[in-house]
Amino acid sequence: MHLQVVISTIALLLFGKLLESLWGSKEFLKFIIVVNFLTSICIFVTAIALYYITQQESYLYTPLSGFHGALSGFLVGIKQIIPDQELSLFFLLKIKAKWVPTIIALISVVISFFTTESVSYLPTILFGIYVSWIYLRYFQKKPETGLRGDPSDEFSFSSFFPEFLRPILDPIASLFDRALCGKSETYTEMRGHTLGGSPLPGSDPTEASRRRERGARALEQRLAAEKVAVTGSTDVISQGDAAEKV
Repeated sequence: MHLQVVISTIALLLFGKLLESLWGSKEFLKFIIVVNFLTSICIFVTAIALYYITQQESYLYTPLSGFHGALSGFLVGIKQIIPDQELSLFFLLKIKAKWVPTIIALISVVISFFTTESVSYLPTILFGIYVSWIYLRYFQKKPETGLRGDPSDEFSFSSFFPEFLRPILDPIASLFDRALCGKSETYTEMRGHTLGGSPLPGSDPTEASRRRERGARALEQRLAAEKVAVTGSTDVISQGDAAEKV
């Protein structure tokens, strides 16, 4: 339990600071509340359904970790903003940010076959990734354009999977567009077509490219600030050692 708290705190400081600087404090807090709430609802419904199907009461009393849903959502937000930025995974491997949510989900599923403890966080991670993608894809309001969601192909549902699976997943993913966006024609217009003979502001790939550039700049500025802080503290320590020698 203490290890989970430490991991959650570190992830909140690392990824939360970047997302908050781009979204703003209000939207960042709203994202955490929405993702945590909807993730909890999904887990509750799933547990009830499994209980009625299997008649095993263990599904009703299994302890579940709540904040892993928001942490998984942070990874999806990073994927959306800086998909091509390389991140260090477990301080060993460098991988592009767009693949981090998929890899974390895959690792969690694999671990669940070897330990029962993973049951407490696996559903939260999977539902957290799914719910956060739905929110960012269809409902998050962009203050600069007034539009909602991110209709870019780089953030589609199939972008979480390898290239060879996308022809199979894209027809299935189109059901999300119809279910969550009402008339499919409206969302088609948002995905880069025209509305009333003129392009819909912020609906083309340019907006997604600008958002990624802002994310990359924010990440670079943060890394530069941390480097300056570390360098400054090193200089202070060196000066202190020199003073002691004198």
